[in-house]
Amino acid sequence: MTSSPQMATVSPVPSIASAEEGLRLLRAMKLIRAFEEQVRNLSAAGVIPGLVHLCAGQEAVAVGVCSLLRADDMIASNHRGHGHCLAKGGDVGRLLAEIMGRRTGYGLGRGGSLHIFDAANGNLGTTGIVGGGIPLATGAALSAKRQARGQVTAAFFGDGALNQGLLFEVMNMAAIWRLPVLFVCENNGFGEFTAIEDVTAGADPLARGQAFGIPSETVDGMDVLAVRMAAQTAIERAREGNGPSFLVCKTYRYGGHHAGDKQDYKDAEEAKAWRLKDPIERLSRLLKESGLASEAAIAALTQEIDREVRAVVDLAKVTPLPADDDFEAHLYA
Repeated sequence: MTSSPQMATVSPVPSIASAEEGLRLLRAMKLIRAFEEQVRNLSAAGVIPGLVHLCAGQEAVAVGVCSLLRADDMIASNHRGHGHCLAKGGDVGRLLAEIMGRRTGYGLGRGGSLHIFDAANGNLGTTGIVGGGIPLATGAALSAKRQARGQVTAAFFGDGALNQGLLFEVMNMAAIWRLPVLFVCENNGFGEFTAIEDVTAGADPLARGQAFGIPSETVDGMDVLAVRMAAQTAIERAREGNGPSFLVCKTYRYGGHHAGDKQDYKDAEEAKAWRLKDPIERLSRLLKESGLASEAAIAALTQEIDREVRAVVDLAKVTPLPADDDFEAHLYA
């Protein structure tokens, strides 16, 4: 049994500064949700090769952090990284094309969702290696510090990476060198099909960061404003030269480990309880209750995003597959 959703926060929830800010955050989360639903449908229809790992339910973490990053700041993602890519400014069409194996994708359709690299938006890549983005982001932070570029990097990883030795090595280096990196653990309670408490020793994951003197905080990962507030403090600390931070964002993936996972290992009542904390619905309610957005405005936003994503899907379906010459492009001997 995973942790109760009622235990997901220790941070106060900030207010929304403006209607513009609130709608921008809502749009970003809705875009990720709509994109993931289309990817799920395409996978079920056999249009997408291989497995896909979806992040529906976890949108608040990606959006909360990336909404505060500059264009030249960097992120490193994981296997469940579509949301991170989009939140950091990735192109919806190129992302879907890559997932579908089309030549207009980020890697000419050769890499799929586990190998998205978007230099223009500071995305160092998604990866199928558990915790593989952690040293990548920290190395980028070291480079940024040595060259005095003022950039911050964020490493997104799941709770399964809490048990990877490289996390401890990298946190140690980031702490002693005071690197401008933000370690963001998306704790959704499961590593593949196994509950976190069955494989992770220690009463609190925060101890991973605290052991190295890294400021560490547990955050309600189902609340984009709570994530944003915690991330703002961490990003400011990093940019001022005060070193890394560690956020454990308690969240929940609505789907399984991959799109075809039946999720027999999940408790049905617990899943329903997490659904009541849906990050998109929570922000929508807050916007309406605060008088910052009407029901009609939110509905129009939803329709706009649905049209945008459907148009991208239609285009990707008729986009050509990689050509023979593409296999030798962008390779180095």
